[in-house]
Amino acid sequence: MNKTGKIILGIVVVVVVIGLIWYGVSQNQKTTGPAAGEPIKIGWIGSLTGDVANIGENARVATEIAVAEVNAAGGINGRPLELIYEDGKCSGKESINAANKLINIDNVNVIIGGLCSGETAGFVKTAMEQKRIVFSYCSSNPALSNSGEYFFRDYPSDNFQGGYAANYIYNDLGKRKVAVIFVQNDWGVGIKDVFVKKFKDLGGQILAEEPVNQGDKDLKTQLTKIKESNPELIYFLGLTEETIAGLRQARELDMNIPFFGGDPWDETRIWESLGKTYDGAMYTIPYAPLNEHFKEAMQEKLNNDAVLMCTPGAYDAVKILAIAMNKVGTDPDKIKNELHNMAPYTQGVSGQSISFDQNGDIKTASYMVKIIKGGKAVEYKK
Repeated sequence: MNKTGKIILGIVVVVVVIGLIWYGVSQNQKTTGPAAGEPIKIGWIGSLTGDVANIGENARVATEIAVAEVNAAGGINGRPLELIYEDGKCSGKESINAANKLINIDNVNVIIGGLCSGETAGFVKTAMEQKRIVFSYCSSNPALSNSGEYFFRDYPSDNFQGGYAANYIYNDLGKRKVAVIFVQNDWGVGIKDVFVKKFKDLGGQILAEEPVNQGDKDLKTQLTKIKESNPELIYFLGLTEETIAGLRQARELDMNIPFFGGDPWDETRIWESLGKTYDGAMYTIPYAPLNEHFKEAMQEKLNNDAVLMCTPGAYDAVKILAIAMNKVGTDPDKIKNELHNMAPYTQGVSGQSISFDQNGDIKTASYMVKIIKGGKAVEYKK
């Protein structure tokens, strides 16, 4: 063989070896073993400090569990997921700073979050303009349905919760005269408006609508007005701090009126603070059929059995997005289309079956009522 022939043969051998190496790597990526390689970065925004930090931290732990499970099963086509966590502080102002950092510095295509409705509303417009997927695990304000084509959520709109509460109070509890206290933020105003309309449509009377600011600790003026209106029940749409303060002050004012709350009352800190003084109080929360595997994983991480209102949705958000990205990759347009077209997700812990309508909202929702017994919230069963 002449010199030229040897060179050609050498080149052929090198090409073949490179091809075999590439094939081996590509085959390895198709396995269900632990993921390796360049990570796929995804943003996460939630309330890790402030009024609902306990709920946010609970959701963050669930997110970590889901990410670990996805990566152990091979990640996204062999690449591991890497979550970048940002504190939105239940604030639109803080969340837009967090989102700008995730989009412009971390270059994420997907943001899981926010938690509070105002938190999500604060950054969703920017994310839509940048064509980033926003997948909220807990924001329920009905107005978010109009956020844009890259917005999704696996937590139900308060069009469901407000209507459910009105039906339950009117038909199951038999109350006809109700007063409402509501926090003046995107969540509180949104669910209040839905409830008031539905309750009136059923034939009920709204005797008072009293607003409070998020974090208020003096609600005596509002409570005194409500007491004078003589309602049969008070629908209290508050977050943690104003709920604790308001319920304490209601007792100081000798208000022996039943209280009914919304899903933020699933915050364990409320009932730890109030003890047994509000046994019999009720609130609504989306029904989540938690499986034993998920409960055990949360218990191991937290050393307690608390699974709070936003937690199932945070876990399922990771799993749903992983299914979509394993099929179509990380391009936001392809993810968006896949989320709309994929089969209903039935393996989750936040609902029986999850699929999305044209607005990115889940198509169905079911709720349960919890009651306070012995200073703890338990499922209410008639």
